[in-house]
Amino acid sequence: MMNNCIEIKNLTKTYGNIKALDNISLNLESGRLIALLGADGAGKTTLLRLITGLVCADSGSIITLGLNPLKDKEKIVSLTGYMPQKFGLYEDLTVEENLDLYSKLKNTKNDYSDLLKFTTLEPFKKRLAGKLSGGMKQKLGLACAMLSNPKLLILDEPSVGVDPLSRIELLELVKKSISDKTTVIWSSSYLDESYNFDLSIILDKGKIIFEGDTKTLGNNLEEFEKKVIDLMGGYIEHPSEIAKNYNIVDYSETCVVVAQDLSKRYGDFWAVKNNSFCIKKGEIFGLLGPNGAGKSTTFKMMCALIKPTSGKGFIRGVDVEKNPTKARSYLGYMAQKFSLYSRLSVLDNLEFFSGVYGLSGLDKKKRIDKIIEIFSLEPYKNTLSGDLPLGFKQRLSLSCALIHEPGVLFLDEPTSGVDAIQRKEFWNHIKLLSKIGVSVLVTTHFMDEARFCDNISLFYQGEIIALDTPMNLVEKTGVKDLGEAFIKLIKEKNDSFRIN
Repeated sequence: MMNNCIEIKNLTKTYGNIKALDNISLNLESGRLIALLGADGAGKTTLLRLITGLVCADSGSIITLGLNPLKDKEKIVSLTGYMPQKFGLYEDLTVEENLDLYSKLKNTKNDYSDLLKFTTLEPFKKRLAGKLSGGMKQKLGLACAMLSNPKLLILDEPSVGVDPLSRIELLELVKKSISDKTTVIWSSSYLDESYNFDLSIILDKGKIIFEGDTKTLGNNLEEFEKKVIDLMGGYIEHPSEIAKNYNIVDYSETCVVVAQDLSKRYGDFWAVKNNSFCIKKGEIFGLLGPNGAGKSTTFKMMCALIKPTSGKGFIRGVDVEKNPTKARSYLGYMAQKFSLYSRLSVLDNLEFFSGVYGLSGLDKKKRIDKIIEIFSLEPYKNTLSGDLPLGFKQRLSLSCALIHEPGVLFLDEPTSGVDAIQRKEFWNHIKLLSKIGVSVLVTTHFMDEARFCDNISLFYQGEIIALDTPMNLVEKTGVKDLGEAFIKLIKEKNDSFRIN
C-alpha cells in the first residue's frame, strides 16, 4: 500500500454563493513534487488552507500526514512549512530578524547560515524585508518556510508576478534544499511550471479538471495550453466587439509614444537609466525584464505619475511632464495592481472614469452598456469592485482603460492571475485593437504572450539590453523560444557585469 501524505474525499467548501471547492477527491503520495495549477479563484488557496487546518470544510474528509487538520492542527503546523500567497513576513524587520522570529515560532535552532548562503540572502541579512526586491522577498519566504526541515512544504503562488529567470531559481532552491521524503505542493497560475513536477493537478472553478503527468497534455506549452482550454470548455477566437465598435481618431505622428533618454534615480540607485524607444501607430511594444528592472517605473514616468530625473516622454507629440492632462487624454492605462475604487461598484467605477475622460449623456450610457456586455460584467454591475474575483477585477480595469476609446494603451501585466481562456480573450482584443491603429505598450511575465508583440525591449537593472522583434531575439540567441532567449540574455548581461 502506498504511503499517502494527504487523503481527500468528497471535499466541498463554499463562501456565500461561491463554491470554492466542489466535491473533490485526491490521494497524494509522500515525497512527491506536486504542482497545483489554476487561475486566481480556481480554488487553490482554499484547498491548501483546508490541508493545513486553517479553514473548515462544509463536507467531506481530509487527512494530512495521518492527522486530522482540525483536531491535530498544532502537530500539523509543527510538521509543515507554509508560505502564504501574500507576502507573510514582517516588512519592518530585517531578513535576519524574520528568520529569528520564525525559528522561535517553529522551536528550531536559529542556525540558518546555510539557508542564507543557499538563497543568496547573506549580503542582505541586515536589510529590512520591506526593502527587498520581489524575487528576494520570495526567497526569504521560502527560507522561513523551510526552517524546520518540514515533512510537508506548501508554497502558495511562490512565483506570482516573478520573471522567468527568478521562477527557475526559486524552483531550483526548493528542489536542492529538501529531503527526498518531503512532499512539496507548489501552487501556480503559470502552466509551464508543471513540467518540473512529478504530478500536476489543475483546478478550474473548484473542480479538478486534470490529474497526472503534464507531458500527457503536450510536449510544449502551446500544445499543453490548448488541451487545458479544451478541458475548461474551449475557446474559439472571434472578432473583438471592442475593436469592431471602436472609434479611433486618426493622427499623423510617426512615433505615437516616444521616450527620450528617460531616467529615474533614487539617491544613488538608478531605477531607469537613459532609456529611449518609439512606438508606432498600431504597434504592440513589449517591455520585458526581471522584477525590479524598471518597467513599472517607466510606465509611471510616461503617464506623468512620477517625475523623471532626466529625459522626456511624449504621447502624440505632447510632452508628458509639461502637459500631463492633455497627454493622458490620449491614453488608457491599466496598472499592474488593481487601482480602481474598491468601495465603488462596477457601474460606479465605469461612470466615474467615463466622466473623467469627458463622456456624457447618451454617448456615455451607450459606451458603459456596451462594455458591460462585452466583458460579461452584468451579473457584477452592482458589486463593489474590491469584492470581485481577480479575473473580473482585470476585466473591469481593462474596461475603464478602454471606455474613452483611446489611441494609446498602457497595459502593465494585464493578464496576471487570470485563467487561460481569459488570457486568450484579452489578447484577442489587444491584437485586433492594434490592427485598427491602437498603439499598445505592454508588460508581461508570460513569454507565450510576448510573442504577440511587434517589438520587444528587454530591461535589466534599469537599462535596455536588447530591442528587436520576438523572432529576431530568438534567432540571435540561438535558442528555441522567447523564454530561453530572455534567460540567456539576462545571464549574459550578468556575466558581463562580473567581468567588468
